[in-house]
Amino acid sequence: MHVKVVAALTAETAVPVHDLGDRLTFFQNLTSPIAWTGHFRGSPTKWKAPDAEVVVDAVTEAVGNPVSRPVDPAKLARRPKALRAKIGLVTVPGAVETATEAEDVKEPKVHSEIQWLLLKLGCDMGLDVWVARNDRGRAVNGNRFSKLPRLKTELPLQFDDATNRTIELIDVLWLQGNAIVAAFEIESTTSIYSGLLRMSDLIAMQPNLNIPLYLVAPEERRNKVITEANRPTFARLKPPMADMCRLISFPALRKSIADTASVVRHLRPDFLVDISESCEIEEA
Repeated sequence: MHVKVVAALTAETAVPVHDLGDRLTFFQNLTSPIAWTGHFRGSPTKWKAPDAEVVVDAVTEAVGNPVSRPVDPAKLARRPKALRAKIGLVTVPGAVETATEAEDVKEPKVHSEIQWLLLKLGCDMGLDVWVARNDRGRAVNGNRFSKLPRLKTELPLQFDDATNRTIELIDVLWLQGNAIVAAFEIESTTSIYSGLLRMSDLIAMQPNLNIPLYLVAPEERRNKVITEANRPTFARLKPPMADMCRLISFPALRKSIADTASVVRHLRPDFLVDISESCEIEEA
C-alpha cells in the first residue's frame, strides 16, 4: 500500500500520548497501567474512528503550534542488540520497555496467582520449574517464587542467543532434566500481544522445536485468545501458531489442580492435553 506523509513531528515536538489519555478509549478501564501499550506495539490494526480523530487533531495542532520538549539523546540513539538465530540476525524485546516501567508497574494479581499455581503444580509433580526472569521476585499470599525448591536459576539450553533470550521471558516453564516439557504464557490482561509474540518468535526461530506450548487465559477471554492466535501474522508461521499452541482456561486449571491433589506426584506433563483445547478454528 502506498502512503504519504501529511504531517510530521520531531522527537522533541511529538505529542505525549498521556496528554490524550482522557480522550482515547483504550486508556479507559485499564487492568494494568501499561495495558494501553498493546495498541501501539501490536500488529497494525484499524483503530476506532474517535481515537484516530483525536490523534490526527493533536498531531495537526502540534505541527501548527509546536511545543519543544527535551528528549534524552541516549534514548533516541539506543538500538536493540542484534542476536544471531537460524533465520539470521534478529532482536528480542525485553519484558518492559524502560526501567521506570519495570519499577512502577505491577501486573494484575491474577497473573501472578496463575504463575504460582503452574509453578507449584510443576514442583509437586517432581519437575524443575522456571519463571520469567523478570518475575522471579514476585510473591502470592506471602509465597515467594524464588523460594520454590525446584525453581531453576539458569536454563540448561543449547539454543542460539536469540532463542535463549526469548525462552527465558516465557511466563512459566516445566523442565525434566535438560528438556523443556511444557511452556506457558498467561494471557490475563487487556493487551495479550506480548505472550503471543514470544510464542510466535519461538516458533519462527525453532520451527522443529517439539515443546508443548500452552496459552492460559480467563474463560471470558477464550474467544479473544483463539482469534488472536489465528491472525494472519501467526497463521503464516511454519507451522502455524494455532497448530503449536493449546489453550487452558483458568477454571480448567484450578479444577484440575483440586481434582488431582491426592495423585499429583504420579501425573505426567501430557495430562495437560486433557484439560486444554486446540487453538485451531474449524471451518464452517
